[in-house]
Amino acid sequence: MSASAPSPARSETAPPPPSTPPLPLAELIDERQGEQVELLERTMNPRFAKVLRTIGFDRTIVRAEGAYFWDARGRRYIDMLAGYGMFNIGRNHPVMKQAIADYLALDDPVKLQLGACLLPGLLAEKLLEQVPHLDKVFFTNSGTETVEAALKFSRAATRRERVIHCHRAFHGLTYGSLSLNGCNSFREGFMSLLPGAVAVPFGDLEALERALTEEKTAAFVLEPIQGKGVYVASDAYLLGAQELCRRHGAQFVLDEVQTGMGRTGRMFAYQHVPGLEPDMVLVSKSLSGGYVPVGAVLYRDAVYHKVFSSLDRSVVHSSTFGGGGLAMTCGLATFHILEHERLVERAAEQGRKLLEALSALVQRYELLQEVRGRGLMVGIEFGKPRSLGLRAQWHMIHAADPSLFAQAFIMPLMDEHGILTQVAGHQVDIIKLIPPLTITDDDIAWFTGAFEQVLDAAHRFPGPVWSVARKLLAFRRGKQHT
Repeated sequence: MSASAPSPARSETAPPPPSTPPLPLAELIDERQGEQVELLERTMNPRFAKVLRTIGFDRTIVRAEGAYFWDARGRRYIDMLAGYGMFNIGRNHPVMKQAIADYLALDDPVKLQLGACLLPGLLAEKLLEQVPHLDKVFFTNSGTETVEAALKFSRAATRRERVIHCHRAFHGLTYGSLSLNGCNSFREGFMSLLPGAVAVPFGDLEALERALTEEKTAAFVLEPIQGKGVYVASDAYLLGAQELCRRHGAQFVLDEVQTGMGRTGRMFAYQHVPGLEPDMVLVSKSLSGGYVPVGAVLYRDAVYHKVFSSLDRSVVHSSTFGGGGLAMTCGLATFHILEHERLVERAAEQGRKLLEALSALVQRYELLQEVRGRGLMVGIEFGKPRSLGLRAQWHMIHAADPSLFAQAFIMPLMDEHGILTQVAGHQVDIIKLIPPLTITDDDIAWFTGAFEQVLDAAHRFPGPVWSVARKLLAFRRGKQHT
């Protein structure tokens, strides 16, 4: 008898192998719909649940499409936040949904780990087409992971420890990226951070030069437009920073996690500036259209050879999930949609219209100080009013809590007009707009008309905006004791 004799045939009367029934996902969601905030409070983050209830953002959202979503009552909202910039192509794009279904139907291995898959190479090739001065791609799972990788790569490439970042910067919340954050509210309570992280004022080339001269530096990590406040770096500053980094042997790293993938009217924000060629470009958020966690570091061959310096160091930095097939499919689909629908060009055009419409309000309303931005990344900044009655209330609110005033605008925008926005940072009087790149002229009119109504109310004293501010102040005082 052969040692490799085949197994006996299965009896025709043998029971079938056990099978797992499908997950009744739709039924589960239908049965539990409306419990979102209660579950958040009970199982994850009760204080955040309280915040949502206090500001009126505890809605039961049941459907989304493009730049809109709907609550359980059928009310439509416009999304001027886009998941902090994840949904540049809009939510539930049919081409993206089809690409995901097509990928799952392939029974792809997803990732071999010890082996090479096709899709990561295809997406890396597509990314490098956008930045022809760079040579290699390293895939991560998030924006903060791209920053962590850039820190490691910069230190390995330069054999230096020190890293420079800017005041007001936001680069993520894991320990390395947290060390580069310019906002102490995110850092407080987490003890010692990354050694060698040094902050300089945003836009100040003299301060940057002093910092680079004081000690040898591995990298200068910079957002071309700071997300916390929507502060746009000038062309001269970006080019000057690049030249200083070259002169002092530091890596010039641009964090395009929020500004990339068409947000500013170019594929990447740095491409507005002729001659700008950063050593690394960090990408995430909308690279996958918002569907799957993904990130990428785009960098030079010279850095690659210092990091992955030998065969036994070929996996010296890696990620279990980085470069997974579903994420890569979503990245390729995102590029496909951006190109075929000309959404990068659309961001430039619609952003111009939005900026023009909002800028026209600055001269009419004393509470408005400035409107700024690039493409569909816009900051609306309030300022101290001239009239005595409004000024007295302004001072009273800011003396009590500098974070309240802008919040008192986003609440009526949501409650009365169905518009989701956000305050652009801690203790700033700035609202940030980062809508999907698909917004229409009607959407712009929807937002600007609603914002003008809220502004009108804010210039009446006492009025609803001031009442909201007092409500928030009472909540802030109360939460100190909870």
